[in-house]
Amino acid sequence: MVYVYKKKIGKKDYYYLRVSEKKGNKIIVKDIAYLGNSIDEVKKRLGHFQKYKEEIRKAYKRIHAFLEANHHLEKIKALKIKKDHHLLEKTEEVEACRLHYQDIFKKRDKLTKKEILKNFVIEFAFNTTSIEGNTINLAEARNLLQEGITPKDKTLREVYDLQNTEKVFFEMYRSKKGLDHECITDMHDKLMENIDPRKGYRMVDVRVLKSNFDATPAPFVKTDMGLLLQWYKKYEKNLHPLVLATMFHHKFEKIHPFMDGNGRTGRMLMNLILIMKEYPPTIIRKKYRNEYLEFMRIADKGKLSSIDNVDYGGLVRFNAEEFISTYWNVFL
Repeated sequence: MVYVYKKKIGKKDYYYLRVSEKKGNKIIVKDIAYLGNSIDEVKKRLGHFQKYKEEIRKAYKRIHAFLEANHHLEKIKALKIKKDHHLLEKTEEVEACRLHYQDIFKKRDKLTKKEILKNFVIEFAFNTTSIEGNTINLAEARNLLQEGITPKDKTLREVYDLQNTEKVFFEMYRSKKGLDHECITDMHDKLMENIDPRKGYRMVDVRVLKSNFDATPAPFVKTDMGLLLQWYKKYEKNLHPLVLATMFHHKFEKIHPFMDGNGRTGRMLMNLILIMKEYPPTIIRKKYRNEYLEFMRIADKGKLSSIDNVDYGGLVRFNAEEFISTYWNVFL
């Protein structure tokens, strides 16, 4: 396998063409060429390697994503922006994603943007529903949402789960409504259509399994949701949008305002906040479900009003990793 590798020496980046080959039970890794210390140099020199021309071609998507990510990272570093208190070293990488989203993705033709967003929503729908136990796999989700082919031996609930997620995401992406009680309850109602008839904030107490908190008692759900919306308005301009979206998602889950569908609604609301703030949406992947839930549990120890890095540092940086990975895998 051929790929581009970045080595940092002091404050300077150096790029190499690297190859890894399996020999017996061992993987041998070696640098085969120095490519320069800027992305422009790398792009010029990559086309001159006849020996590895086919390997480079096969690895094009991975190499292209690496180069685009680092090209926009170099642009952000040149701006010398201040590191966010919560994101720390991830601040510049997150901003590199936003820069590409604004300067490249949003300026693509309408059809290309539609296709990219469709790919995003398939990945998002699969992962966010799988976290909650949906057993439809990614290939089946793609067939369902792209071709209208219903997977065999799956429940209608699981099928509606994916279809509702796609519908709600595109409605949200196009409308970009403000965040209020009506927006939240309407989003939940549509996500739960044909799945759970219970609408609106819950009127019954619930117990959240494997959590470090007690969900808000039923009589106080609307009050706490009102306080959460007040918290959002208070910190809307003071917190980085990804931090704001992450904390809002967690606090929403801690209130647990609905009888069912809280996780799916919370992750959709996280994306609503990102989109309203002109950032790309994100995906929390099913394969990292355990890590995600563990960071959520750590954050459970904080108060509903908290923005403390002790409570939220791990969750924010986990979400930042997912945000960065999502972007360069989907939005190129």
